[in-house]
Amino acid sequence: MIRFGALGAAKISPAALIYPCINEPNALVVAIAARDRARAERFAEAHHIRTVCEGYDEVVRRGDVNAVYNPLPISAHHEWTIKALKAGKHVLCEKSLSCNAEEAEEMNAVAKEKGLVLMDAFHYRYHPLFNRVRGIYRSGILGTIQSIEAAFHVPVTGSDDIRMNYETGGGVTMDIGCYPISWVRHLTDQEPVVVSARAEVGPPNVDLLLEAEMKLDDIEVRTSGDMRPSARFNAKLKVTGDVGILAVNNVIAPQFGSELDLNVNGEVTKETFDRRPTYAYQLDAFIAAVEHGESIATNGDDAVKQMRLIDSCYDAASLPRRGLRT
Repeated sequence: MIRFGALGAAKISPAALIYPCINEPNALVVAIAARDRARAERFAEAHHIRTVCEGYDEVVRRGDVNAVYNPLPISAHHEWTIKALKAGKHVLCEKSLSCNAEEAEEMNAVAKEKGLVLMDAFHYRYHPLFNRVRGIYRSGILGTIQSIEAAFHVPVTGSDDIRMNYETGGGVTMDIGCYPISWVRHLTDQEPVVVSARAEVGPPNVDLLLEAEMKLDDIEVRTSGDMRPSARFNAKLKVTGDVGILAVNNVIAPQFGSELDLNVNGEVTKETFDRRPTYAYQLDAFIAAVEHGESIATNGDDAVKQMRLIDSCYDAASLPRRGLRT
């Protein structure tokens, strides 16, 4: 039995952890703490969590907790993930795993030293949709791959939104644009090289839009993240080869409906996928890693590579990496 302690009462927590655990006999959320105890108590009552702790330290040290879920602001991921790992707890940490690659390397090193699971919560990666996309890419039916385009756009309108604050690890690339970057990496199992990047900045050093041009051998790669108020929802991945095109709509959350379109030599096919949430598949993978030692696609090693690429995007856009004093 995996007994989670949750750090904070984040909005993502019900979908990402609470609801998947309801349908999973081998996982349970047993404790929670938040900066505001009253908020933690309301959250615990609403979601039937039996223990409200005085603080995050109490959560990570509890004997009845053997895994910690960390959905705190990105600027707090490094500190509290390392504290949880050092307390002997496996960690499911929301993306982005850290503010920068240096922090990710430190977190990964502690997980390896302790022999514990550290999962970067890119939930899409575990859904049958993305496994199918990877299979098509590797099959060769698209011919020689010429380009990959990946975009995730979601409007953010609140000026007090945590993503609007550099100090808390804000910026579109850290929370939204990190997905298309991850899609490309996991589709190809390669690490693209950033050629150039363009950003539009809102609050100081906070990218509202970041578009990156990358190279993978002879493949042209374009990624974009957009959280400008004018953005329209877009979560698409397109792969173009010399004999075929693969296009996927709603890569991130196929549980809300998605479609895979494949055009090979003019023959068009469409595929749809099951509505089981990506987060449920992610929990499956976390349990398998903890209980059976199975490998996970978004482990600490992968998170380090992910953060190196994000750092490179910020460098190319002439913006400071997250987590630096400015």
